[in-house]
Amino acid sequence: MNFSAKSLGARTIRSPLIDSFLSRKSAFVSDGTRVLYHVILDENESPPDLAESFELAGPREMIYFDPAQVRSAIVTCGGLSPGLNDVIRAIVMESHYRYGAPPVLGIRYGYNGLNREGKYEPLELTPQTVLDIHKEGGTILGSSRGGAEDMEVLVDTLEQRGINIFYTIGGDGTHRGAHKIAQIALERQLNLAVVGVPKTIDNDMSYLQRTFGFETAFSKAVDAITAAHVEAEGAPNGIGLVKLMGRHSGFIAASATLAMNDVNFVLVPEVPFDLDGDNGFLLHLEKRLERRGHAVVCVAEGAGQDLMMKDKSRQKHDASGNIVLEDIGVYLKMKISEYFRERAIPINLKYIDPSYMIRSAPANPNDSIFCTLLGQFAVHAAMMGRTDITIGQWNNVYTHVPIELVISKRNQIDPNSRFWYNVLEATGQPMSMVN
Repeated sequence: MNFSAKSLGARTIRSPLIDSFLSRKSAFVSDGTRVLYHVILDENESPPDLAESFELAGPREMIYFDPAQVRSAIVTCGGLSPGLNDVIRAIVMESHYRYGAPPVLGIRYGYNGLNREGKYEPLELTPQTVLDIHKEGGTILGSSRGGAEDMEVLVDTLEQRGINIFYTIGGDGTHRGAHKIAQIALERQLNLAVVGVPKTIDNDMSYLQRTFGFETAFSKAVDAITAAHVEAEGAPNGIGLVKLMGRHSGFIAASATLAMNDVNFVLVPEVPFDLDGDNGFLLHLEKRLERRGHAVVCVAEGAGQDLMMKDKSRQKHDASGNIVLEDIGVYLKMKISEYFRERAIPINLKYIDPSYMIRSAPANPNDSIFCTLLGQFAVHAAMMGRTDITIGQWNNVYTHVPIELVISKRNQIDPNSRFWYNVLEATGQPMSMVN
């Protein structure tokens, strides 16, 4: 894989930030400073290959764009996530106050806002416009899926509006679109930098330590697990069943489980399970009730799809091309009820689905810090002429990550990892529930 960050050209303009800091050495970053991808080294292994390292994010003394001439645009795409407004605000404030590059357009409702019909007029984003938006959930620009069917048209719109810097805030689908826009712009030799900011509460983007919104999401999910635990303990044979978001990656369910230590079974897309049989989930749940009289089950929305989706030819897709999932929460509720009814075992089952509540909340303080820094680093990267990259974090250091790397594979829980073993230790569930 290529870890090199693309550039629009030579940097010949003195950064206005030079006059803002007392020490250039501590304030600015050298292009030669790298962040190793493999941060753990076994003494018996060869030294790490510098080719597998990220460029360090941060301001440069010389920049590519003339701040007085640059015109920027921001788009937010896909599902909502805590911190969207924080990133928008950080980009606008950094552009306006630090670089003196005030014209920032907000593209409304995702990539649809760039389509030829011109149905959604962009917003002029100023420090006054974004002053308090970080206190609210959602995005001031609105968001949507799809709209990227004809990327040439989107680039046409950016060119017609004189956009030099395009900030794309979103997940995997958004970054695929951003990568295509950057490619088309380079082929046309346009003076357009495309810089992404990774957003997904599922934390499923590769070559990134984490994505913004994830921490807030699983922190909010903890409230649902707390309620499920109280309900389960408050009744004989009480079962609290919580469904959380996580289409292909179960990081929200697993992290919320570790945060609480009250979950007895966590079911994620990466780890298959059977319902019936001598090693099936339902029998293990029955044994748990026999031992302790209550149980808490946490399931990610993408778990167990193979149990429900027998005919794949009937699968539906949303506007982003994602498979429309069957509802594992409702399905599990039905199967659990049927199982214990057939055995004449009375249970008290409470089902909680906080899905959209956890993604529409404002960012918590730690996520807000993360979002602010991502926004600042995005502006630094764009002003220095980097393109087709996203702002990442690796080993707690901010990096420039080529979008090709980010979209090359999905970040998922490794069932053989120390992280998953930690989850199993917290729940006490079997290593495998497959017959």
